[in-house]
Amino acid sequence: MTKDDCIKKPSGAAGGWGALKSVGRQLMGTGSPVSRAKTLLSLNQADGFDCPGCAWGDPEHGSSFEFCENGVKAVAWEATKARVTPEFFAEHSVTELQGWTDYDLEHAGRLTTPIRYNPETDHYEEVSWQEAFDGIAKALNALEDPNQAEFYTSGRASNEAAFLYQLFVRLYGTNNFPDCSNMCHEASGVALTQAIGIGKGTVLLDDFEKCDLIYCVGQNPGTNHPRMLASLREAVERGAKVCVFNTLKEKGLTKFADPQKKLEMLTGGAEPTSTDYYRPRLGGDMAVFRGMSKVVLEAEDRAKAEGRPPILDHDFIREHTSGFEGWCDMVRATSWEIIEEQSGLSREEITRAAEMYLNAERVITTWAMGVTQHLHSVQTIREIASFMFLKGNIGREGAGLCPVRGHSNVQGDRTVGINEKAPAAFLDALEKDLGVSLPREPGHNVTHAIGAMLEGTVKAFVALGGNFARAVPDSSLVADAFRNLDLTVNIATKLNHGHLMPGKASYVLPCLGRTEIDRNSKGERQMITVEDSMSMVHGSSGINLPASKSLKSEIGIIAGMAKATLGSDVVNWDEMAEDYDKIRDMIARVLPSFGDFNTQVRKPRGFWLRNSASHREWKTTTGLANFGTDDLRDRTEWQEVKGENGKFVLQTFRSHDQYNTTIYGMDDRYRGVYGIRNVVFINPKDMEKNGLSDGDLVDLIGCFDDGRHRACKGFRVVPYDTPYGCLAGYYPEMNELVPHQTVGDQSYTPTSKSVIVKIEPHQSA
Repeated sequence: MTKDDCIKKPSGAAGGWGALKSVGRQLMGTGSPVSRAKTLLSLNQADGFDCPGCAWGDPEHGSSFEFCENGVKAVAWEATKARVTPEFFAEHSVTELQGWTDYDLEHAGRLTTPIRYNPETDHYEEVSWQEAFDGIAKALNALEDPNQAEFYTSGRASNEAAFLYQLFVRLYGTNNFPDCSNMCHEASGVALTQAIGIGKGTVLLDDFEKCDLIYCVGQNPGTNHPRMLASLREAVERGAKVCVFNTLKEKGLTKFADPQKKLEMLTGGAEPTSTDYYRPRLGGDMAVFRGMSKVVLEAEDRAKAEGRPPILDHDFIREHTSGFEGWCDMVRATSWEIIEEQSGLSREEITRAAEMYLNAERVITTWAMGVTQHLHSVQTIREIASFMFLKGNIGREGAGLCPVRGHSNVQGDRTVGINEKAPAAFLDALEKDLGVSLPREPGHNVTHAIGAMLEGTVKAFVALGGNFARAVPDSSLVADAFRNLDLTVNIATKLNHGHLMPGKASYVLPCLGRTEIDRNSKGERQMITVEDSMSMVHGSSGINLPASKSLKSEIGIIAGMAKATLGSDVVNWDEMAEDYDKIRDMIARVLPSFGDFNTQVRKPRGFWLRNSASHREWKTTTGLANFGTDDLRDRTEWQEVKGENGKFVLQTFRSHDQYNTTIYGMDDRYRGVYGIRNVVFINPKDMEKNGLSDGDLVDLIGCFDDGRHRACKGFRVVPYDTPYGCLAGYYPEMNELVPHQTVGDQSYTPTSKSVIVKIEPHQSA
């Protein structure tokens, strides 16, 4: 494929006809476009199923079409008529399948029967459910210590499945819960818990309709949570400011053509989603907010000197916060020279961004993984919170903090107990309800699990969804560790590379998808629940027939493994799997914030889990909202490589045709890339300085000094509007460049947005 074939002019705006064409292609690709189109009418509706994609909130009064392009992709991906049967595995060996792309594996179709790896033939073979459960139980019970097993959770698991999973694992005897939040928003949870006493955002979707200013930091809604574009556009239309800080210029953060507006589609129109756009350097967001805080404090000083009313909310600061004076001293002592150097923005630009805050009464700050996947992410989010405290922009209407989660239930999974360091109160309540003791020693997060596998101290890995082996840093190194395990178990809807790294005993267990009808043995339909980024809990019931009569729900699979491994003396697993209301009853007993869970979740649009910080109740060590205590770093990664020829700071991110490691298609029309994924986005001035031309092939070499050679070879150069010295490229292809040892301070999140690499001319093998 030539450069002209794969690199073209990007689309002019997010959404529009491009989105409608993409929707059409996705529906046609399912093999049953008419029925799948009808399926979409139940997406995010009160009597339908929750989108298996992102965790953006639903409006209180939903329209007939509460979905986006990526929601359609997620539904179409799951609802395909293609099937992966035992005959497929008889035809294709595991070694052969390892050579397939992520895209090709997932587009082979839905898994239909439980399978077990046969090392003698190098093929997966069909087994009965009971054979699978018994084999898994035998391997788990043969371990010398329960802590030799890791139990991973994907954010697509429901509240009920996640709760039952953690119940099984804790009764088995370990708190090893590496989960997808460890790789994305862990820094948000850590920082917000320190700052406001709860690791969640404080806003509802309605607040976006009432704010005067939105700061949108380190996120790309057009690809990752497109329904947010409507909220940003509506804010601009009613006169609010939307100020973006994002390293790359992204289409979704400039203009959005709403496919649901007929006149707009006929005229080819599009409306802005932002009013101001700034592109800080990678790792520079903390310096941006430190600079804006400096501007606000200077304005307060001038107001006081001139006898004008104060700018700060002194009542809020005095009554509700701790550490204000010490933080102020730190801010005042920070020089503009270091702020400009680290942020990549001028003092004038930062001042303009801060003046919006001075003139706004109600402010929301939102962020995503562009903020959370750095060494100093926790400190950055603390700085964002401190900035918001200055005018009391938390705990009131139209204002607050909003980390935008990725997977549809990554927040809910943590709420119901997927936590390697669960709160003592949660464990106390579980023990009281069960009448037994549970392990209290903290378990493994993703980083610890990787380390344990590489050391050989872990012998088993059970995955409730996801594609762990491809999602993590140092992916080829981790793949080798997987093959040395005694047991691997994957609960999944489709085949992925994580299933092709079999240990001594390996099982793939096919489960129902979110869109499919889940019935118990009496034929009664079951409902599951999820929690979105705004702490709203929704019910979800599938409407499509299952892809295979052999499929079980995630809950049924977990119950089957638990019963075979532990017996039913403490928990009647069959009873839980037969009636999900019983799981919800137990959740409500253990977590009183759910109230009368079974009644509340049957209300249209669900219910809100009370957020203490939204009510200005601070469950922190001081009993107050805490200002930050950290100064800017001595040197960011950008500063470390500044001036070194060929060295850059790299961030990994999604293309428009993917969701996490799931590749829906090979196009990224918002960035003008078609049919390929091995590309690297680079500032045109960096290209010129390094003697590169548009479309050149280069090799990217990791610069982490641990004796391991990390390289991504044969990547095509794409000029892009990104700061000097900063690169970008797609994961999971570039995860090989991310060292597993470099993790966020306190969060242990991979630093996938600040990887030091060098570019070399491509050396063909």
